[in-house]
Amino acid sequence: MQTVKMVVTGPFNAGKTEFIRSVSEIDVVSTERKISTEVEKVKETTTVAMDFGRITVDNDLVLYLFGTPGQKRFDFMWEILSEGMLGFVVMVDSARPETFREARSILETFRAYAPTPYIVAANKQDRSDAWELEDIRNALRLDPKVKLKPCVAFQKDSVKSVLLELLYSILAEMEASEA
Repeated sequence: MQTVKMVVTGPFNAGKTEFIRSVSEIDVVSTERKISTEVEKVKETTTVAMDFGRITVDNDLVLYLFGTPGQKRFDFMWEILSEGMLGFVVMVDSARPETFREARSILETFRAYAPTPYIVAANKQDRSDAWELEDIRNALRLDPKVKLKPCVAFQKDSVKSVLLELLYSILAEMEASEA
């Protein structure tokens, strides 16, 4: 059985925990805690260490999903969670352009940890105030070759589409390194 470790990262409230919950076949192991500061009133909890979920693709392949904390004060977990990853997803909140700079910084940090395939998931594309994909691409200064997919984290098919795209990139890279 082949296992593939994928990391799901991005800024606070981008949808990482929901992304993993919507596809995991096990109850997600989550380290969410109540938020005590007044600044972060957008939601009541935050991930402090990680989220963990699992998906069996077929008899030969299992995906392990590790969600990172999005808040800077927990970024010490990022390098730990990136150990052994074969690819990563950067979640971006399409309706919160004020988080794009931070998303770009997180992307660069994870690329420095490991030169693995990655994909950017533009979450919350179901919202009327969501930015268009090309505008997000420009704001994040993404190379045209970087895969940027629309996403709605609570819709299983949307999440599967993002994960499959990343999985294809990982498998292509594995085949290229074996050749």
